[in-house]
Amino acid sequence: MTINRDFRTCPDTGFKIHLPADKLIKWNAVSGVVFLMIGGLFGIAVALTRWPAVHLLPADWFYLALTAHGLDVLLVWLIFFEVAILYFASSVLLGSRLASPKAAWAGYWLMLIGAVMTNIAVLRGDSSVMFTSYVPMKAAPDFYLGIILFAVGALLACFVFFGTLVIAKQEKTYEGSVPLVTFGATVAAVIAVFTIAAGAIILVPTLLWSVGYISHIDTLMYKVVWWGMGHSSQQINVAAHIAVWYALAAILFGAKPLSEKVSRTAFLLYILFLQLASAHHLLVEPGLSSEYKIFNTSYAIYLAVLASMIHGLTVPGSVEAAQRKKGFNKGLFEWLRKAPWGNPAFSGFALSVVMFGFLGGISGVMMGTEQLNIIIHNTIYVPGHFHATVVTGTTLAFMALAYWLVPTLWQKELVLPGLAKWQPYLFGIGMGLVSVFMMGAGTLGVPRRHWDINFADAVMGYDFPGAAHLMMGLNGMAALMGALGGAIFILNMVGTILWGKPKTKAAEEEAPAPAPEPVVATYGNAGTMAVPGTFTLAMVFLVSFVLYYFVNWKYLAGVWPLS
Repeated sequence: MTINRDFRTCPDTGFKIHLPADKLIKWNAVSGVVFLMIGGLFGIAVALTRWPAVHLLPADWFYLALTAHGLDVLLVWLIFFEVAILYFASSVLLGSRLASPKAAWAGYWLMLIGAVMTNIAVLRGDSSVMFTSYVPMKAAPDFYLGIILFAVGALLACFVFFGTLVIAKQEKTYEGSVPLVTFGATVAAVIAVFTIAAGAIILVPTLLWSVGYISHIDTLMYKVVWWGMGHSSQQINVAAHIAVWYALAAILFGAKPLSEKVSRTAFLLYILFLQLASAHHLLVEPGLSSEYKIFNTSYAIYLAVLASMIHGLTVPGSVEAAQRKKGFNKGLFEWLRKAPWGNPAFSGFALSVVMFGFLGGISGVMMGTEQLNIIIHNTIYVPGHFHATVVTGTTLAFMALAYWLVPTLWQKELVLPGLAKWQPYLFGIGMGLVSVFMMGAGTLGVPRRHWDINFADAVMGYDFPGAAHLMMGLNGMAALMGALGGAIFILNMVGTILWGKPKTKAAEEEAPAPAPEPVVATYGNAGTMAVPGTFTLAMVFLVSFVLYYFVNWKYLAGVWPLS
């Protein structure tokens, strides 16, 4: 009998894991968590500065911190972790060897060098152009070069992922269609290629402009192309974290989607229509035609919204179907009450689904409506929406996956299991309140990028309503609560890796039975649509959606007399 020393078998799941893929998943995930910590520290400084009673930083340090925060949490942390997910969804779930580990390592080092280079440029104090880096603001050349290197590294990771899919197909390491999680990861990778291409188209000329080889860059052209990267990078997050939702439902409950074909079609709609949401950053630009704005904010965007609503129904529906199959059939919600709420992998997953839908989804559709966009454009409502989607949606989902992935890959027990039970609630509720208070303050007109809403140093002063000051204070308090949850997560992950107790292994003489093929790595449907609890929750969501949407039309009517 020959032993393939390039693979190991996971004792918990039965997965056949390619050792180079194992190491790359670990390094990318850990690097992402480190940058989450760095970006989180800058985020606390930003929140405490926006809290009028504290007002921590002076103007120059505020814009420096805001630039670093956006870079590290919106791009670096998420994409590092998403690369780990790509390798997991291809090599591990398909039982395949990873295509070209050397190229994968080259991609990793390019990403790391690029991220460090851009952070250094920001900390040096000459590149405080914020996440959007709008021209004619000019950063140092190494700011743009670092982002380009990071993007090239991420592109290499996508190509390694696609190559692994080809190898798995050729070597027949799986049967039939790829698992739904792998399909979702493929959609994320396709969107990533589009995103990186848009970034290259605009950032390479901007780099040349910063060193003096190009004399002028048109500001409107820059915005249009830049948002093809800036917003589409968040669409990578959406596709990736929804794939994580399906993975966690399968891992924790043995759940299968209500309909594989419908879920896959919803993912496909993301490729075709989700990037069009980038236009909601441009709806007040006078240089773009009405036809462009109307197409993006009506007919086309509805199909992306439809896709998200399908996932919002079928993900909890798959959990309900699996729970009812186990006998939790009393009433509408016994399946939900008897879920493992003390398991951070589940609680993080559940909070991510709810908050992404209610906070991120509803606010995103409102922002994507041409007429309504004008009342909140460039207010602090916009980062409130970001925190609902990227933080309570994507980051919380990735944290939930990490609570399963880290003990499984490292074969160690969590060092602080008691705190881990509370962490998703502290982080999720804290950051959910950040989103709510930011969106509330933005509705009252608080600006998105200004360091002092008191305008103490302005020639012409302006007083916001007392409610706006209250909301910005509550935002600071909620940010501290979320930061505590984030710190517990980072401490648990780093502590588990460094000092975690090794998991006990079954005695060799017991000869345990081979593990069944995990549901997460198979194709199949739940076999039922009898999920009354999920349909009830979906109706609550729909009513909330309609009410909030028309309340904002009432707000819009309030500004009509100005014309």
